[in-house]
Amino acid sequence: MSLGGCIILIAAGAVLTFATDWHIKGVNLDLVGIIFMIVGLIGVVTFSSIARRRRVVMPPSTPVIEEERHHRGGYGV
Repeated sequence: MSLGGCIILIAAGAVLTFATDWHIKGVNLDLVGIIFMIVGLIGVVTFSSIARRRRVVMPPSTPVIEEERHHRGGYGV
């Protein structure tokens, strides 16, 4: 799941929990919203920890020194 998907889950959960007053028989929309928000937060934490690992900067490598080849004429022999 991408970071955008996690944010959408958090927003949808917040809307279900705080902005609706619907009552559906057998479904607690407040609980569904809280579950969406928790899953979204877990996704954000997971995504950020993976992104942090990818950002690890390797120490600069030693410079590569190219040797000059001297040819004695001819066709590269």
